[in-house]
Amino acid sequence: MNTFFDLGVPRPLVASLEDRGIDTPFPIQAASIPDALAGRDILGKAPTGSGKTLAYGLPVLARVERAESRRPRALILAPTRELASQIATELRPLAKEMQRWVLVVHGGVGYDHQRRQLRRGIDVLVATPGRLADLIDEGSVSLGDVDLVVVDEADRMADMGFMPQVRRLLDQTATPRQTLLFSATLDGEVAELTRRYQTDPVRHEVADSDDHGDAAHYFWMVSREERVDLAAEVISSSMPAIVFTRTRSGAERVARQLKRAGVNTESIHGGRSQAQRSRALAAFAQGRVSALVATDVAARGIHVDKVASVIHFDLPADPKDYLHRSGRTARAGADGVVVSFVLPDQRRQLSALQRSVGLAQHTHDPEDDWLTGEFGSRLGDVPTRPERGPRRNRSRRRR
Repeated sequence: MNTFFDLGVPRPLVASLEDRGIDTPFPIQAASIPDALAGRDILGKAPTGSGKTLAYGLPVLARVERAESRRPRALILAPTRELASQIATELRPLAKEMQRWVLVVHGGVGYDHQRRQLRRGIDVLVATPGRLADLIDEGSVSLGDVDLVVVDEADRMADMGFMPQVRRLLDQTATPRQTLLFSATLDGEVAELTRRYQTDPVRHEVADSDDHGDAAHYFWMVSREERVDLAAEVISSSMPAIVFTRTRSGAERVARQLKRAGVNTESIHGGRSQAQRSRALAAFAQGRVSALVATDVAARGIHVDKVASVIHFDLPADPKDYLHRSGRTARAGADGVVVSFVLPDQRRQLSALQRSVGLAQHTHDPEDDWLTGEFGSRLGDVPTRPERGPRRNRSRRRR
């Protein structure tokens, strides 16, 4: 098995990784790092949780030159504030070893700090497209010296309508440049981005055996009223957990209801300020809360390892959302469970969703999975359903 040093990563970066207990490269890292260090354009296809940040971050930090004021040398584009922040957080201690500076710029926070840092000179700029475009328009930053570009989660950029803005930003970078593009899918607008901005890219794909990682998927027929109690039961047996709702108001309501049920919970959605979202995500990542209740848009940047379970409190309408939500668990080779609550009038919607994502699991009464022990055995330490008393409305649903 190759080490990071074997792949060509500089010794200071290798030592910093080892101090954090990271010594064995993931497949996407082992495949991509040597070519990226050699200056090749990379087209990487890899699922969430596969180690993409280090796959491009280590070569960026090894190759990036020092920047002048307001003229960064490397640019990493991310679709969401949360993802951009997490990328910067992961790269900053490594950048320090190489005497390089990393700055993250995104919306939801003031401009002044970002302007001051850019004036000082930032070597690696991590950015969301909207805030970066604003800073360029006002003259706070220029991309003219950027000769190393990373586009992370390019498929999410396309899904969220950012591709025109991404193209305008890339048009302002230096020529020639090295372009590293990572995405879960490589068709459509992502393929067009490759044709337009990459030169003879080397392609590296890391398969996700069934696109669902090591997660076990459960579809439970429930009444609308019993979902909160069921969610509390799942969380108590499989935490930390992420609970997905369709709307902001739904996320707030479910978070309040779970708190009343004794679950330490935070919510994250577009209606909360960036500071509130950051605090909620940090509390979840640090284990200070058991569950995070999230909407789809806000959750696109949640990349937290060791999430034990995902609960689709509201069944998603889009198969892509199902896969993206479910991908928050069973990351980096770990196991996980995915539970979908299916209302009586959603059978047809569920059948269409299952066909689209390639899952053929039958819907069950939740009690059946608990009583057979199948669900509990998947969780390891909890062989049976927790003793929480009878659930409300069960007799009504069984009539």
